[in-house]
Amino acid sequence: MKKIIITIAIMFGFCTPVFAQNYDSEELININVYEKISPAIVSVVAQLADGVSEGTGCIITTDGQILTGWHVVEGAKTIDITTSNGKTYKAKLVAKMPDKKDLAIIKIEVNEELPTVSFGDSEEVKVGQKVLAIGNPFGFSNTLTQGIISRIDYVKNRFQTDAAINPGCSGGPVLNSTGEVIGISQSIYNPDHNISNIGIGFAIPSNEAVKFIASQKALRH
Repeated sequence: MKKIIITIAIMFGFCTPVFAQNYDSEELININVYEKISPAIVSVVAQLADGVSEGTGCIITTDGQILTGWHVVEGAKTIDITTSNGKTYKAKLVAKMPDKKDLAIIKIEVNEELPTVSFGDSEEVKVGQKVLAIGNPFGFSNTLTQGIISRIDYVKNRFQTDAAINPGCSGGPVLNSTGEVIGISQSIYNPDHNISNIGIGFAIPSNEAVKFIASQKALRH
């Protein structure tokens, strides 16, 4: 009887949980990055005069400042934000990036400290580097995709990636394997006017975003 009990205990109780052994090292990186960063990612819905614009935002300060794409909120009458825990807020525009560069800062009013993203050095980005992207494609909030840096466009100062970027992802983060934001999703290539992803997406390098955020901090002091 004792032998049977011991055997059952070994099989079902006193051993390493099976679920802890089901992920390889690559999967664990993806899981860790997502769990670390997704609480700092929001969905953005802007009401325009001619319809609705949807995108993604990265929380950059604990008091509710959010980085997103300027084309997501340009001309918005109202801006609605939904955080990863389902809470909704009204946002106001704080600043837009000059010289037609496609970034904006918006702000929500909160009574708690929010999680924030951290930025990596986009000068260190290499073609072939693995990247992860989080966004709200077609309203599917906090969607994770994976790819690589496919090309660096030094003339237009943007990254090309095959990580799936679709409508609703603009303003969302492109992340390295440690969970640092190295780019902000901006657009997709659609020569045949198909709005869906065909494996060619573009992101604004994170250093551009960092400069923009720093310039706004300087203006407030």
